[in-house]
Amino acid sequence: MISLTSPVKTRAHRWPAGVKLGLLCAATVILFMQQNIAFQVAAFAGTAVIYCLPSTAFARAGARAVWRLWPFVVLVAVWHLIVGAGEQGAIIVLRMLTAVAAANLVTMTTSLSQMIAAVMWLAAPLAKIGLNTRALALGIALVVRFTPALADKGTALTQAWAARSPRRASWRIIVPFAVLAIDDAEYVAAALRARGGTNP
Repeated sequence: MISLTSPVKTRAHRWPAGVKLGLLCAATVILFMQQNIAFQVAAFAGTAVIYCLPSTAFARAGARAVWRLWPFVVLVAVWHLIVGAGEQGAIIVLRMLTAVAAANLVTMTTSLSQMIAAVMWLAAPLAKIGLNTRALALGIALVVRFTPALADKGTALTQAWAARSPRRASWRIIVPFAVLAIDDAEYVAAALRARGGTNP
């Protein structure tokens, strides 16, 4: 599994993971509190500017991550146009894009080890009631790592199908995709067992 941390160094790379996660939570709450479309446009534009500041390579990497939301954007936009609530749909779309872009900005500027350390620190009080905080942090880290990797493998399967057949792949790639996911899970499980598992 490859790291999601951007190789393009920014000032945010030096910020503590806890601070970035706290800012992300605060920004998300503010986004959901505001129902003004002008505010949502400004928030989205500001997030886009932050992506563009380090370099064009950093901005392109962020844009690729946000682009994966296009099916949801189309679905929300079409539905709200049908019911005659275009402005409300625009607010929802902008809020979704800004929130995901902000979350992606945190993962791009935070190493996985820093993220795990922050989660374990936040979950430390739960250890007093018997929760294995290491397993919790590891689970979150695996979700962060696996989601884009599995999305890329799904894209590769679709492209491989398109190169060999004039028909759309649709449901036909579900079985090979599931096999790939299970295979990855077995490799990760074996690696975890070799390193002592999730026990503290």
